[in-house]
Amino acid sequence: MNEPRIIELPKILDNRGNLSFFENNKQIPFDIARTYWIYDVPGGETRGSHAFRQQQEFIIALSGSFDIVLNDGEKEVKYAINRSYYGLYVPNMYWRRLENFSTNSLALIVSDMSYNSEDYIRDFNIFKNENSKI
Repeated sequence: MNEPRIIELPKILDNRGNLSFFENNKQIPFDIARTYWIYDVPGGETRGSHAFRQQQEFIIALSGSFDIVLNDGEKEVKYAINRSYYGLYVPNMYWRRLENFSTNSLALIVSDMSYNSEDYIRDFNIFKNENSKI
């Protein structure tokens, strides 16, 4: 199984404003099939709280900050995402939730699959059971 990891993106520094980027199979380890973003999250709310059977993602804070909590069925790790030049690679079969959103935060998520409701695991006990068989 692949491991989650922070991926630092290229930074092009310029007095007029900095630029960062990522490309398919270069900075991130997959081809992008879908892009979506999460914004205007009310204080104290959590997003996610599910796992994917096949899908893998790369999550970046384009603005503001938030935490990503990953659980492999045995242990939980929290990642603080607060810079626009790095993000978190999340392989399949990790329970994930996004929490602690700052005001005006913007989470950009890119995925290697188009939306497929059958790929979602929305019950943590089912996730643990399926993950223990891998």
